[in-house]
Amino acid sequence: MKPGNWSQVTEFIILGFPHLRGVQTYLFLLLLLIYLTTILGNLLIFLMVCLDSRLHTPMYRFVSILSLLEFGYTAATIPKMLSNLLSEKKTISFTGCLLQIYFFHSLGATECYLLTAMAYDRYLAICQPLHYPTHMTPALCVKIAVGCWLGGLAGPVAEISLVSRLPFCGPNLIQHIFCDFPPVLSLACTDTSINVLVDFVINSCKILATFLLILSSYVQIICTVLRIPSAAGKRKAFSTCASHLSVVLIFYGSILFMYMRLKKSYSLDYDRALAVVYSVLTPFLNPFIYSLRNKEIKEAVRRQLKRTGILE
Repeated sequence: MKPGNWSQVTEFIILGFPHLRGVQTYLFLLLLLIYLTTILGNLLIFLMVCLDSRLHTPMYRFVSILSLLEFGYTAATIPKMLSNLLSEKKTISFTGCLLQIYFFHSLGATECYLLTAMAYDRYLAICQPLHYPTHMTPALCVKIAVGCWLGGLAGPVAEISLVSRLPFCGPNLIQHIFCDFPPVLSLACTDTSINVLVDFVINSCKILATFLLILSSYVQIICTVLRIPSAAGKRKAFSTCASHLSVVLIFYGSILFMYMRLKKSYSLDYDRALAVVYSVLTPFLNPFIYSLRNKEIKEAVRRQLKRTGILE
């Protein structure tokens, strides 16, 4: 299409879940409950790590950063999803859409890097316990955390830049529950092969590379744990990894299927369901995984409750 024959789209309409229009109010209440629980759960873990000196270890510092990260990760999409469930006009501006994509992908990339750093921390603690205190110092923890954030925030810049230059002349209906690269690219009025290829290459480097690093860490951890003679020692070693491994499996299990494909080969409902898993359910489950399955955090909660006089 010649440049003179089209007018630039200034806003998009987010379709959401078209087959569930009759239960929008119930979906709103459910999503609001999940969002509030996510915020309170992650806030609890963050405060416990900050307030309890016994949790001032590299592993729990990374857990507290992950909890802080989930605030931004969920804030990038869920408030707008809540608004759309109650609104007849489910629109978002072109700039707002790009900002939503940027923050969702940058914070998602930060989570990939942080989960990789946490796997490396567990590798050092279990496979090289004698060198762990000298290697994983507070200064190194800060450098790793800053590196994760900077790498994540810089990640989607190239993709956002390419998308912002595309012509969008209509239709403007996004077949998804929030703005994301694949559904937005499908609306462009020009060939997007370069965008799709760049998106695939960046996701491959970001998602697949970090997943393989995590996998290699756990292969070495498992080999080390299997050489521990006592069953109690094996259980103790595995218990320190169980929460992190659970989060990794849930998070990567969904984003690998969503973003590691060049061509769209699944239904729109399939994509929406996957998006719910990695954008809503994973942040919601993280506090439960790291608190209900973690003896140290549960003990820290009890100590704080006793200190405030709520428990005797």
